[in-house]
Amino acid sequence: MPLSPQIPSALVLLDYFGIAVFAISGALVAAERRLDLVTFIFFAVVTGVGGGTLRDLLIGAPVFWVHTNGTLLICMAAALLVWVASHRRFAGSALLWFDAAGMAAYAAYGSAKALGYGVAPVPAFGMGVLTACAGGIVRDVLAGEPSVLMRKELYVTPAALSAGLFVGLTIAGLASWPAAAASILAGFILRGGAIARGWSIPAYGD
Repeated sequence: MPLSPQIPSALVLLDYFGIAVFAISGALVAAERRLDLVTFIFFAVVTGVGGGTLRDLLIGAPVFWVHTNGTLLICMAAALLVWVASHRRFAGSALLWFDAAGMAAYAAYGSAKALGYGVAPVPAFGMGVLTACAGGIVRDVLAGEPSVLMRKELYVTPAALSAGLFVGLTIAGLASWPAAAASILAGFILRGGAIARGWSIPAYGD
């Protein structure tokens, strides 16, 4: 998976994790609709690589999944895992929690990669949010679900927290892994509160 020399190669683990959990969330949507295996794989791939593809195109990086087999194999494996596992194991809010974990990891990694390619801090923050949210948006559109952007519960805000915290801590001189760990944890906790307790922020007109 091509990385800029400025990005610590260890952070690629965040990319793999984000791809895997987003791919699982895409396959779970296919499971809820009782679709065929090929469609499972399609949903897993689109959800797993959607945000990162847009990010790479915008920052001028090689699109991360085009020059390696590993990314698509991860998505296929995620689809097969959901296919063979008992649907009961993925019942209830599992889709939301998988999506929350992927969102937090992908937001941090997206910002890290943008910074590594020389993107300024504020656009790098935006690339983190885009990386975290775009795949889930495409998944929901394809499934005919209301987009995550249109739900009142917090979604983009936790992604923004993860991305912004990573950029801020990195600029402050913190090493990549502690910055990533802190930003992922913060984003996941905020998104978890939205899932478990319905946390939200005031909307226009409230």
